[in-house]
Amino acid sequence: MNLTADIALAHRLAEAAGAAIRPHFRTPMAAERKDDASPVTLADRAAEEAMRRILTAEVPQDGVHGEEFGITEGRTGRQWVLDPIDGTVGFLAGRPLFGTLIALLVDGFPVLGVIDQPILGERWLGVTGQPTTLNGLPVRTRPCRDLKDAAIATTGPHYFGDHDGEHFMALAARTDHKRMVMGGDCYNYAMLASGHLDLVCEAGLKLHDFAALVPVVEGAGGTMADWNGEPLHAGSSGHVIALGDQARLEDVVEALTCAH
Repeated sequence: MNLTADIALAHRLAEAAGAAIRPHFRTPMAAERKDDASPVTLADRAAEEAMRRILTAEVPQDGVHGEEFGITEGRTGRQWVLDPIDGTVGFLAGRPLFGTLIALLVDGFPVLGVIDQPILGERWLGVTGQPTTLNGLPVRTRPCRDLKDAAIATTGPHYFGDHDGEHFMALAARTDHKRMVMGGDCYNYAMLASGHLDLVCEAGLKLHDFAALVPVVEGAGGTMADWNGEPLHAGSSGHVIALGDQARLEDVVEALTCAH
C-alpha cells in the first residue's frame, strides 16, 4: 500500500488545523456544550473546517468523519477521521497537552495516523509498515518486564461509568499506580509511543478519539486493542488499551476481567 501522497496530505491537514488553533490558545474563549455535555470552541470548529476544505478539494471521493461536523460518505472505501482538538478541556485550561488527530481508514481499519501538538511543535506520524516518527525522527516504546512496573495513564476517572471504573481500578491496582498519570488525552498515547509511559486505558472513546492513535502506537512497537485484546476498527466499542510492550497484553486483559 503506497501512502506517500496520503502522508503529504496528512501533513497539510495538520498545518492547516494548527494555523486555525494557535491564535485562540490562552485567549478568552467561550465554550459551548454539545449534546454529550463536552465543550466545543470556535477553535475546534475552525480547525475542522480548514481540514475539510483541503479534503474536499484534493480527495472529494473519500469519506470524512469529523467530531464537529459529522460524516460525509465517500465512494472509495477510504475515510479520513478528524478530531480537531482532542482534549478541549485541557486547551481551555491553557495546557498544551491536547492534539489534533488525523487518521486514514481503509475498509474500516486505520492505516495512517497523526498526533499533532501545534503549540509545542510536535508531530507524531504513524503509517502501517513504517516506523513511527516524531518530527521526522523514529521513536520507540519501551519494554515493560512486569505489569507491576508499568506506569499507567488515563484522561480521568470521571470518564468511566461505575462498572468500567471497577475494571479500570482492578487493572491500576496491578500497576505501579503511584506513578499514575491523570489527564493528557491523546498526548498520553504520544508519550507511550515515545517510551515515557507503559500503559493507557480508557473507555467511552469514539472513532475520532482513537483511530489516529493506532498507527502511531503500533508503528513505535506497541499495540492497541479493546478490553478483550481484539484489534481496534471503525466498529469498536471505545474501550481502549494501549501498551508499549506487546508482551503485557494478556496480563492487562486478565487484570481488566478480574474486577469484583
